Amino acid sequence: MVLLVVLLFGSVTLWAVLARQRQKEPATPGPMLEQGYLDLDTPAFSLRLVRSSQTVAALKPKGAGDFDFTPGDLLVERSRDGYYHLGDVDLRLRSATSGAWKSYSTALARKPVAALPSMSPTLAAADLAPTLPSDIPLQITRTWTLEDGKLTLRFILKNKTAESVQIGALGIPMIFNNVLNDRSLDQAHAICSFYDPYIGEDAGYLQVTRLSGQGPALLVLPEGKTPFEAYNPILGARRSTGASIFRDLTPRGITFEGFYDWMVHSVAYAENEWKQVKPWNPPTQDTLAPGESRTYGVTFVLADSIRHIEKTLHENHRPVAVGIPGYVLPMDTEGELFLNYPEPVRFTIVEPAGTMTIKEETGAALGWKKYSLQGKAWGRARLTVTYKDGLVQTIHYFVSKPEGRAMADLGHFLATKQWFVDPQDPFHRSPSFMTYDREENKIVMQDSRAWIAGLGDEGGGGAWISAIMKQLGAPNQDELNKFQQFVDGVLWGGLQYKDGPKKFGVRKSLFYYQPDQMPQGYYRKDFDWTSWTSWNKGDSERVDRSYDYPHVVAADWVLYRLARNYNGLVTNHPWDWYLTNAYETSVAMVKLAPGYAVFGQMEGDIFLQVLEDLRREGWNPQADDLEAKMRVRANRWKDEAYPYGSEMPWDSTGQEEVYAWMKHFGFQEKADVTLNAILGYDPVIPHWGYNGSARRYWDFIFAGKLRQLERQLHHYGSSLNAIPLLAEFREHPDDFYLLRVGYGGTMGTLTGIDQEGFLAPAFHAFPDLLRPDGITGDDGTNLFGHAWNTATYIVHHPDFGWVAFGGNIRVEGETVKVTPLDSFRMRMYLASTGLWLTLDAGQFEALELDEKTGAIRVGLAPATQYLQVARLRIEQPGKIEGAKIYQPAKSWKQERSAYVVPLGAATTWVELTH
Repeated sequence: MVLLVVLLFGSVTLWAVLARQRQKEPATPGPMLEQGYLDLDTPAFSLRLVRSSQTVAALKPKGAGDFDFTPGDLLVERSRDGYYHLGDVDLRLRSATSGAWKSYSTALARKPVAALPSMSPTLAAADLAPTLPSDIPLQITRTWTLEDGKLTLRFILKNKTAESVQIGALGIPMIFNNVLNDRSLDQAHAICSFYDPYIGEDAGYLQVTRLSGQGPALLVLPEGKTPFEAYNPILGARRSTGASIFRDLTPRGITFEGFYDWMVHSVAYAENEWKQVKPWNPPTQDTLAPGESRTYGVTFVLADSIRHIEKTLHENHRPVAVGIPGYVLPMDTEGELFLNYPEPVRFTIVEPAGTMTIKEETGAALGWKKYSLQGKAWGRARLTVTYKDGLVQTIHYFVSKPEGRAMADLGHFLATKQWFVDPQDPFHRSPSFMTYDREENKIVMQDSRAWIAGLGDEGGGGAWISAIMKQLGAPNQDELNKFQQFVDGVLWGGLQYKDGPKKFGVRKSLFYYQPDQMPQGYYRKDFDWTSWTSWNKGDSERVDRSYDYPHVVAADWVLYRLARNYNGLVTNHPWDWYLTNAYETSVAMVKLAPGYAVFGQMEGDIFLQVLEDLRREGWNPQADDLEAKMRVRANRWKDEAYPYGSEMPWDSTGQEEVYAWMKHFGFQEKADVTLNAILGYDPVIPHWGYNGSARRYWDFIFAGKLRQLERQLHHYGSSLNAIPLLAEFREHPDDFYLLRVGYGGTMGTLTGIDQEGFLAPAFHAFPDLLRPDGITGDDGTNLFGHAWNTATYIVHHPDFGWVAFGGNIRVEGETVKVTPLDSFRMRMYLASTGLWLTLDAGQFEALELDEKTGAIRVGLAPATQYLQVARLRIEQPGKIEGAKIYQPAKSWKQERSAYVVPLGAATTWVELTH
């Protein structure tokens, strides 16, 4: 763990560390493998069980070569006590007369189970008593069966005592091969998977997707009454102390997130570890009378591709839910929900009461039920749908403020609570936007991770990155005045060198740990200053961390845009000063930080945008230089099997920039590889926390207040990975799946903005937390992605009709009317024509489409003190055969390839014809 963490900022190369790790001694088989294996065949899988435990040794989907969904290649080293396998079970039980829960697990102390006779459709059966403590009050029988040709795992629990037994927790461990330890990027993509839960009660499921994004995908479905009530991490155990209950000995770290339990019952946790938390679903328990039995189980099915997961659910008679625009619902947005299940809906309940309204509507295609939703109260909301057959489905929403209001709150919070002014600050951080601790409600002045308090990296630059990205589409003069003070007083000449051999280089941090240069007792004594994270002055001044450069380029580029297109908003420098700095910083990254610049950068789309603006301005020598330098990087990527490497062994941030340059230079094959990988770790799930939430699980350590490995919900990986997803959708407007994933990641950023405007870096997914992190941390990169993506998408869906993501839509006769409500209202996409309308300046108020003639008109917001003309771009990236080409009906003047539209005191309408 320590070695891998050092890679983030140290000089040790990742590949050297991995090479040393792979030289360890070969593992020897544990006792559980002494009896060999059972090889079984099912229509969909080749199943291998360990004979002594009847747990899974391999689960290989047919037609996928030797691919195994489980960590079967690690079976030998994981063949001892304390390692979980598919087929294990976790329990907390107590007698009706005892107040204490007692924990049991088949993974704790392995003993050969008692095999039972089995006949078709049963493949294998066993009494688990030998591998459980003798005082367990239940007899547990496990079977592997074929039900209608589908592999099913069942546990039959029978009370063998003379008094009632309460089941306070029942977990079915989900053990799939997300173990990236000691694997190269190529190896991980060949054999590993990620998995995500739909914690939706009886309608819940687990989806297991290959890192490559290729099919097949595995779905774990409830069998019988086995609700997916909660999702509990199986944390790591110390190898030095041996096996311990509910912990797995596989080392958790940057290359292994850990395993999880599918929790059927969870009261015993809710009463203890989770007692301060509002759970996703109401915790339950069950009681078995003497001699009574209960059966729980899960079924394993395959979807031929990730895009067909919902189709596979439908084919297996499972409920399918599709939320528009997803499951983050701003209060001014008219949401829609479509349900597909053979049984009618008996009733729906929203909890907490009053957080949302729901109403059944007409107009959906056969098989679908349509509902309209309206958010009423900020925060989490759970919609419970009960069907006629008794099946219960929960769909989890987050109700936010209207997007424009949320952005305004964010800007105000940054410019007031996070604005730091102290001319005597020894680190010269004044004036600036700084990291904020929401739990203590104060600016973070010191942190043993130097960058957090030093305006550096993602974790310390988050505040000022958020401050400028908000201005891109919602500029505010007072906030911009402060940002210009920050640029001239701290960024230029402070965080970024403005002269000398390091000119345009971006240093790692302004804050550092150097006690011999500070007054006695200056540094907080409650921090550990002995680790590598406490950079000294020399380390803080290094400029070799390429990931710091895009933040500065983004700030310069936004100020260029605002200075170029608005009057009087940006006053400290002319527009060309900012564009020059954006260009110089972009090329300086390659020159001064070559080690990490070979990888894709988070926010890396900014470099392509700078290139486009250099071309538009006629700065061709600079554009040629920048493009040439980026081509060198792209040529490297096109020759790699998986071209989105990182300083980390596996990462989900480089894909954003890699995709952009692969498309720009025409390397379509590698663009597709990159896109598929994103789909492999970025799910569509009827739950706001997981829908569009790209895989991240280590950044709380480096940029959060609570420093632990944990699945992060809507960390910046979500909004950044949404950039290529939405770009691809605009080229392929028939691929509705891309829109749903990308828009889910875009909207996820809003869930981190609290009611006052504080933006957290991510939400803690562990069930003992379920809350946003306590400091702003790396929230700025998240807002970058949101600012880059926010738009209104209009789709005519074959089953759902006209729908809007980011706005409200009405059909009046043959006219489709759309009111954009996204954060900036500067971008609109009409999927039926592949038309992408964007504004460099100004806002859209409306779009109207005549379905009969195809005529379109858009309404632009009135002029303001700073803006008298809008600049409209009309593009049609959508690849639609025979699509009509749109252009303005009026001959507007063009500047930098944008139409210049004079604005008046009321709405200005622009007619588009073809």
